[in-house]
Amino acid sequence: MENGITKDNWKQTDINVDSLWLINERDKAGKHSNVYHGNFVPQIPYQLISRYTKENDVVLELFSGSGTTLFECEKLNRQYIGFDINQQIIDYVNNKMQDSKTKYVINNCDVTDTGSFNTKIINNFNFLGRNKVDFIIAHPPYLDIVKFTEQKNDLSNISDLDTFLNKIVISLKNALQYLSKNKYFAIVMGDVYKNSEVIPLGSYVMYAIKKNFKVKLKGIIVKNIEGNRGKLGQQNIWKYRALMSDYFLFKHEYIFVFKKEF
Repeated sequence: MENGITKDNWKQTDINVDSLWLINERDKAGKHSNVYHGNFVPQIPYQLISRYTKENDVVLELFSGSGTTLFECEKLNRQYIGFDINQQIIDYVNNKMQDSKTKYVINNCDVTDTGSFNTKIINNFNFLGRNKVDFIIAHPPYLDIVKFTEQKNDLSNISDLDTFLNKIVISLKNALQYLSKNKYFAIVMGDVYKNSEVIPLGSYVMYAIKKNFKVKLKGIIVKNIEGNRGKLGQQNIWKYRALMSDYFLFKHEYIFVFKKEF
C-alpha cells in the first residue's frame, strides 16, 4: 500500500490502526469550524487519507458538505474532487479556499444522476490531469434525520429505507468506476432511531455494498466523540430521558473501509 510508511518511519506515524476510535473533541485547527449540522470530525478524514493515500493522490468525496475532507487534503497535500447539491455550502467552502494552492474542485451535482456525474468528473480529470482517483470517502445523510436542503433529490429527504439504500448503491456505482483497482474507499454511517426502534442503518449500508460490488471489507471502525456540540451540557437530561424509557443513547458511528477488486 503506497502511503509513505516504511519499516524505518512507522513508529513515528500517528495513524490509528485500532477498530475503536475514542475522540475527545473535534479538531478546530486551521479552516475547520463546526458550522454545518452533521459534519464529521476532521480526525476521520485525516486518519483515512493518511493511511490510504500518498502526497498528490486524488481523493473523491461524494457528499462534500462544509469542506472537512477538503481541508485535510490541503493539509496533507492531496488533490480533491467533491460533490454536493447545496450550492450555498459549496460557495462557503470555495470562499475559505481562496488563498489555497491545493488543486481541487467541488461540483454542484446529484451523485445519483449518472449522466451528470460522469460529465462533471471527466471535466474534473481534465483539470487535474488525471483519469482515476486514489481514494473515495462518503459521509451521507442518515436517512431524513437531518434535512440539509428541500431538494427532492437530496438523500436527507428520504425516509424509506429501501429507497435510501438504492440511492447509496447508485452513488457508489457512479463513483467506483473511477477508483483504481485495489484502491480503498470508506463510508461513514450511523444508526438511527425511528418509530420507537433502532434502525441499524450502518449494517444495512455495509451489506448493500457487499451485495452489489466486488469488494473486500477491510475494517469496521466504531467511533465516538465526547465533545459533540449537541451533547455538551445536556448529558443529564438525556440520561434521565433514557432511564425513563427503554432506549440507549447513541454515541457511536461506523467507518466501513473497503478494498475495490474490480
